[in-house]
Amino acid sequence: MKLKSIITSSFCFLISFSGTAQINPDAIEIVRDSYGVPHIYASTDAEVAYGFAWAQAEDDFETMQQGYLAGNGLLSKVYGLDNASLDFLAQFIQSEQTVNDQFHTLDPNFVELLNGFTEGINAYAAKYPDEILESSLFPFTPQKALRYSQLLLYLFNDAEKLVSGIYQNQLSWPYDVKKVSKGSNLLAVSRSRTQSNETFLAINTHMPLEGLTSWYEAHLVSEEGTNIIGATFPGCPIIFTGANEYLGWTHTVNAPSRSDVYALEMHPKKKGVYMVDGEPYKLEKFKAKVYLKILGITIPVKKKFYRSIYGPTLKNKTGFYSVRTSSTTNINALEQWWHMGKATTFSEFYETLEMKALPTMNIGYADRNDTIFYMSGGKIPIRNKGYDWTHVVPGNTHKTLWNTFYDIKDLPQVISPKSGFVYNANHSPFKSSGKNDNPNIEDFAQEMDFETWDNNRSTRLLHLLEEQEHIDYARFKRIKYDQQLPTPLNYVFMDLNPLFEMEPEDYPEVGALLAEIKNWDRVTNAESYGAGAYAILYKTVSTYFFKDIIEFGHVFTHEALFEALKVTKAYMKTHFDSERIRLGEYQKLVRGEKELPAFGLPDVVTSMAGTNYKEGKVRIVHGESYIGLVRFTPTKTYYESVISYGSSNRPESPHYSDQMELFLDFKTKTMSFDRAEVLGSALSRYAPK
Repeated sequence: MKLKSIITSSFCFLISFSGTAQINPDAIEIVRDSYGVPHIYASTDAEVAYGFAWAQAEDDFETMQQGYLAGNGLLSKVYGLDNASLDFLAQFIQSEQTVNDQFHTLDPNFVELLNGFTEGINAYAAKYPDEILESSLFPFTPQKALRYSQLLLYLFNDAEKLVSGIYQNQLSWPYDVKKVSKGSNLLAVSRSRTQSNETFLAINTHMPLEGLTSWYEAHLVSEEGTNIIGATFPGCPIIFTGANEYLGWTHTVNAPSRSDVYALEMHPKKKGVYMVDGEPYKLEKFKAKVYLKILGITIPVKKKFYRSIYGPTLKNKTGFYSVRTSSTTNINALEQWWHMGKATTFSEFYETLEMKALPTMNIGYADRNDTIFYMSGGKIPIRNKGYDWTHVVPGNTHKTLWNTFYDIKDLPQVISPKSGFVYNANHSPFKSSGKNDNPNIEDFAQEMDFETWDNNRSTRLLHLLEEQEHIDYARFKRIKYDQQLPTPLNYVFMDLNPLFEMEPEDYPEVGALLAEIKNWDRVTNAESYGAGAYAILYKTVSTYFFKDIIEFGHVFTHEALFEALKVTKAYMKTHFDSERIRLGEYQKLVRGEKELPAFGLPDVVTSMAGTNYKEGKVRIVHGESYIGLVRFTPTKTYYESVISYGSSNRPESPHYSDQMELFLDFKTKTMSFDRAEVLGSALSRYAPK
């Protein structure tokens, strides 16, 4: 018998004894539209989940497995020690124990969905064993899927940066632990401003264009109340952001305080014993296993860690430190997103938020009843006053050991404001609508440590929203696709406004370059010479100067900017043999053989960020990614979307890069909730088998 047949037979045996009800693939239909987006139809949510898993695997089984490997401590076994950090974190947060202990808290109907999803993954792996990266990952189970979700949420809580700080003996946390603006915009406009029977919602995510947290689009339909269009991360069984026929929501990353570091007080004589309120406690000891690959040989390497009553614990040169974060206190986040997608009214949607299972995220919402809503969400601990929670806190008293969380109603939020809009661009929740509609910062505990800043995107969005009273759909789209930096600039970390005070005649060595930037209209389109010059200057400042910034809102001197301009000029001459280049000559959207000029810069509404590519150019890797534009009327919901590359991550697929031109031209494709309309544009229909 051939090896492939043996593996397939083994998988069939394992699946049949996995404890899940066998799903009949013939009861499931996957419809691929003209852009390859899967529309999945079945009677039950569990059957839809099976089809969803199969469709994802068809398009990107490798990335799905990479996430699962990381979440189950196996990534370095396949890719070597350079990938061990995620493996360690998955074991450090003890996700396996947490999932096992709390699995009973899940809605039984959601468990059935997880069973269907994992059965679909196992069926695909059984049919295509050559695509399996690590056999010990299979058979896949709901518990393994949830372990991965625990790791993702830990990363979204920024807790891994605290772990890294302990490792590096850097106990004065850098700004990027809490203060960095990670991207994404949300925007909702009510009928008082559209002056029509339409309510608008913009899903405008800024995420990596590839990898574990890139987007995958789908349409899921069951006879159990599911009909949702939106996007998720590879390997996840539910939609993270999107809309059903009644309502829609999106997220941006927020940064209230959700994670803390505790300095333990160790017993002066007893090894491995720490003191809390004068009483001794024994540290629990554990060893995480990661893998080193040398000459094709895989060698397990063990790394010691501990656990205190405060949480997972590490030792560094100065002592023992514990990390406590809200993301490890429950396993119901995926379930909550599933309930959000099945809600049909704002009351039902808000009730799902009261699960308090999402540890993080701003939420923007709109529905067909013209309700718009914003909330700075998350599972935020109720902390005792009297401690500086922005730094390391004492791990020697129960007074710092939090175990309760704020109710959802006690978080900053705005419901149907008189201004007719809500927005967020990773800035302060206290500037989320019109001036008279915003939450009052004085109503919230200082220990919650919400953001208080604006940025370029938030400044620009507010200006555009208030510039004209009437926001029809065309104007709504123009706002969402705005490419202009504000005047003055409003970066969170640094002040580059002194650049525009400099006179070209005072700096003849860089006079032409400086004039190009000063005369620029601040629009970051691909044809702009000013944007090209500024893009390279921004990269120069970030690369050579930003690493030395140690104060919030650093102001650059003219002398420093003069040096940066000289470096910029030399870069342009070396790599492009010119002192004038368009942004699109320097910045590319690249996928396979396609290399196209790209718009955008960091912290414009249409944000784009790149990495070194070739010949002095950069390749976009983060920013505008999945975009959904939703219009709600009292009787129908309209949805259009686009993604940066295409629906498949397989280079041989016609949908590997077929949305790039739409994306770069600020165009979208029409999506439909109606089965007849979907079938009218279908390229293929099949069962997942």
